[in-house]
Amino acid sequence: MAKRPSVYPFTAIVGQERMKLALILNAIDVRIGGVLVRGERGTGKSTAARSLAALLPDMDVYAESPFNDDPHRPDSWSDTIRERMARGDTLTITRRRIPFVDLPVSATEDRVVGTLDIEKAIQKGERHFDPGVLAAANRGILYVDEVNLLDDHVVDLLLDSAAMGVNVVEREGISFSHPARFILVGTMNPEEGDLRPQLLDRFALSVEVRGIHDPAERMLIVERHIGYEHNPEAFRAAWADVEEEMAERITRARALVDDVGYTRRDLFTIATLTSNLHIDGHRADMVILKAARAHAAFHDREDINQTDILTGLELAVPHRLKRGPLADAAMSMTEMEKKIDQINSQWGEGEDAEPSEAAGEEQQVKKKVNP
Repeated sequence: MAKRPSVYPFTAIVGQERMKLALILNAIDVRIGGVLVRGERGTGKSTAARSLAALLPDMDVYAESPFNDDPHRPDSWSDTIRERMARGDTLTITRRRIPFVDLPVSATEDRVVGTLDIEKAIQKGERHFDPGVLAAANRGILYVDEVNLLDDHVVDLLLDSAAMGVNVVEREGISFSHPARFILVGTMNPEEGDLRPQLLDRFALSVEVRGIHDPAERMLIVERHIGYEHNPEAFRAAWADVEEEMAERITRARALVDDVGYTRRDLFTIATLTSNLHIDGHRADMVILKAARAHAAFHDREDINQTDILTGLELAVPHRLKRGPLADAAMSMTEMEKKIDQINSQWGEGEDAEPSEAAGEEQQVKKKVNP
């Protein structure tokens, strides 16, 4: 196993529970679509993202692949691995750490998606691809600090790849594709400008972080960071058992999430909540369901419940509300709980008898007995 990088332990981060939960849910199910973290400087945004990457277990890859191709997922292989397999080449399976890729604000399109060598293709008939950031980030974490300062076109490329899980580069009739499934973590300080609403909606989850004001917690933050700076290895060793427990919990949840069931009543609840909140489009509904399933898996449950739906709502909706900044769009979870009770009372007896068709999901929705 590769040596774990010496970064601050994820479980040692004080407070910021919503941010940590949003990251964990994306680690459980990368299909959720990433998280946008908005807040002032010095609130642990980058520390949390780096710590999560160090926390996650190593992955199986083909040693010959620069794309972190998964040997167990032939359907996701890059063109390079497909071609080598077709030629009968022998490939070596090895273990790598989860990649953490930090994208600079000055990144260009070619730097992000990679480039095809057209001259070599024309002169020698060879298809040569120079991998970009998306290749390096596959199956890992792609971190973009000050994402609001990144060129909108580049942000679109990142969001498209995060949603589709593949990067396709086409030049002069020549194309190349490789897997690009990663946890997209964007951070920003709203005081330095905001993202366009169209781009905000493309981020699956969003959380707002603020400095902690409780004196005891602020003191704990200082104590832990001083301990880490004084002796990083000893500090990590002290947190090793808790880190391992969290890593195992995420691993179990990953194995369970596709089997987490939900009912038509759950879908009706989600749809009614987003409709009443006047959320445009249907992306929020799908994100809430995915987040709810990941949250249930994180708690070792095979069916989602009201708490899971509320958690998904709390993370998926605030940045999609039309009432301006997140601070003005804060939702009362107590009010949402009451609303769910009202929705449940509207749901007729026997409506849950048939399972729902989950578009885009391979798993069958489980039935469960109505309360």
